[in-house]
Parts: sequence; C-alpha cells; structure tokens
Amino acid sequence: MIIWIASYPKSGNTYLRSFISSYYFSKKGKFDFDLLLNILQFPSIKFSKKKINSEQEASQSWIYNQQQFFSGEKVHFIKTHSNLNEYKGNSFTTENLSLGGIYIVRDPRNLITSMTHHYSLNYDQAYSKIINKNQTLLEKSTDGDYSNFTFLGSWSSHYKSWKNTNDFKTLFIKYEDLENNKFDTFKKIVNFINTLKKNDKIINEKKLINSINSTNFSNLKNKEENEGFEESVYSKSGEKKRFFNLGFNNRWQKILPKNILNKLNNTLQNELNELGYEVNE
Repeated sequence: MIIWIASYPKSGNTYLRSFISSYYFSKKGKFDFDLLLNILQFPSIKFSKKKINSEQEASQSWIYNQQQFFSGEKVHFIKTHSNLNEYKGNSFTTENLSLGGIYIVRDPRNLITSMTHHYSLNYDQAYSKIINKNQTLLEKSTDGDYSNFTFLGSWSSHYKSWKNTNDFKTLFIKYEDLENNKFDTFKKIVNFINTLKKNDKIINEKKLINSINSTNFSNLKNKEENEGFEESVYSKSGEKKRFFNLGFNNRWQKILPKNILNKLNNTLQNELNELGYEVNE
C-alpha cells in the first residue's frame, strides 16, 4: 500500500520528505540525505517492469506498475508530482493501492520563482506552464524510455485533483504553514500517518523536534553546499544549480515582476481566495 507524498513541482515536496524520512527512518530524528532513499518517486524507470515507448503507454502502465511494486500490506512512502485526474482515459492510482496521501500546496506567486530558477525558464514560460491544462513532466531517458512520464495539468487542476479526491484520505497542507506554524503542522502530519498505518504509539515529541530542527531549510541548504545533493540540476550552460535556493525567503511581493503578478492574480483569483492567499498589489 502507498502513502503518497504529493505536490506540484517546487512546492516543498523534498522539504516534506526530508522531515518524514527523518522521523520514520532514523533513530533519533537526525536527517541525512541518504534517508530520502526511503521515499522514492513514481512514475520512474526504477518502478517500471519494461521499457515504455509513449505517453499513452506510460499512462496505461501506472496502475500496473504500482500493483507490481507496491501491492500487499507493507506501507510504502512514495513521492509524486502526478495529477490525480485521468490522462488519456487512464487513472493514476486506485483506492486499492493507495492507503492515503499528503498533499502540499504553495502560493503560485512564490512557486513560479522557484520554477524559473530550477528549470531555467523566464517568467512568461513558467506562467504558461502553470496555467496549461495539458502540461506534462517528462524526463525521458537517452534510449527513449517514457517510464518517468508524469501528467501535471495546470497548477489549479493539480491541487484540486488531490484536495477533492474521495478515493482515499488526503491531508492537505500549505507550504507556508511549515514556516508559520511548524510544530503543529508537522505534528498533524505524523498523527495523520500514524492513523493511516493504524499505529497507536504516542508521538515521540523529542524525535519530532529533532526531525524539525535537522530539516530546517538553512540546514538543508548547508548540507547541499557541503555534501552535494543528487536532485540538483544543471543550467543550460552546464553550471550546477542549488536545489535549496530561497525557500521561505522567496517573497513574491519583493521578487515577482509586476506584469506576471497581475497575470497570476487575475487568472488564479478564485484559487488564491479559496486557499486563503491574499490578493493584493
């Protein structure tokens, strides 16, 4: 069975995985990058039984591959950026395979800045991706394998597909709460996971605090600078980019160009209001 750690890209998924792996896969809550190997990504070549030759074939293989790798009583924490809506008539997962999910959403006006840095995009390109209902994410291998193919859809449809699902229990959290209400939010996450796993043990608050402190954004950033991080990407010029870049210092009020801010506020006004993000100039 799967507990999904889900998000639109650049929304705090790795930060959340770092905390969860620290709490559940270390003895005392001390984080190390190797712990992230306990929460791998799907779809991926690692979790595919054969070479996949097209997007259509990829979507047809999602549930089959989950059945091959994640069926049974054992609980697997799995990262995904997939939209839960159907793609080319195929569902991403089923209630028989999914024990539950934790979805982290982030203010798109901060998310877009992280996208421009990580994917080497300008703001107009990043904006086009956020609103594209057909947007996909493909890290195709050199031999043309589509096993990593992920359907994103628009940012709006992405978070709504997870927030509104009735197929399994989903904890919906905001990235900003990991800064403004850190202890209570992470405690809520542990309680949710323990409930899914039918684990009635009392939360180890000392380990919880250690996990929060050891995955503090500045600590993660320092670890990347000192040790490197395999999920870092390279710019078009071949320069390695920091994965942990601005974090909570990414403030759209100070960074975002006025024309892009106006576009996002106008296009996503309903979603911003629904999520409690202030729409102001």
